Amino acid sequence: MPLSDHTVSFQRSGAVALIEFSRPPANFFSAALLAEIVAAFERADADPDVRAIVLASEGKNFCAGADLAGEDNDPFELYDQAERLFAIRKPSVAAVQGAAIGGGLGLALAADFRVVTTGTRLSANFVKLGMHPGFAMTATLPRLVGDQCAALLFLTARRVSGEEAVNMGLADIMAPSEDLLNAALALAGEIAENAPLAVEATRATLRREFSQHVRRHTSEEARRQLQLKRTEDFAEGVAAVNARRPGNWKRR
Repeated sequence: MPLSDHTVSFQRSGAVALIEFSRPPANFFSAALLAEIVAAFERADADPDVRAIVLASEGKNFCAGADLAGEDNDPFELYDQAERLFAIRKPSVAAVQGAAIGGGLGLALAADFRVVTTGTRLSANFVKLGMHPGFAMTATLPRLVGDQCAALLFLTARRVSGEEAVNMGLADIMAPSEDLLNAALALAGEIAENAPLAVEATRATLRREFSQHVRRHTSEEARRQLQLKRTEDFAEGVAAVNARRPGNWKRR
């Protein structure tokens, strides 16, 4: 392993950049890991020969969320990085295997498109932890699935399969597990075949004022997360999730 507890690699194949991260065993993200992922995206954004980006991870899970035990998981710091990610001009595809939970789902939703498998499991599980949603998900999730479905996913914290995700618009393509990355690269390649100025202009129109919308939501999310992190219910939520049991909530 490197001196840090994570790696982020950058490869280019033709007009597609592949950004792959690894933080074993479950790819929990920290502010440091997220900063390196964002830096790789910005490198791709600045390269005129890159027309589309694929985000992938090593291991059986895409990303199991934020490192709740880490020292660099201040929500304002994390979401400063998220705002940089949403400011990227070029389209991206996330290859999502296994679990994409909490902030890990938020990371997947930062991409324009998601490719999943039958083994993919997605959950906005924040309320199970006694926590408010983050990573701009109060902006991105309703945009994809509608307000009512987003409320259902947020307030129940239920897990969604890959097939369910495609059916509700949370994901775009279902691929065999062994072909997930190739399917994501193929979708990015299909985008990259087109005129880059036209693609980026069309995307900018579709996402008009979206970066500002994200900034407003992440600011509110971070504020509420800091409030809830001080509660007994948050400590109980983390313990309950780790013990795989229902929480014993005290409303304090």
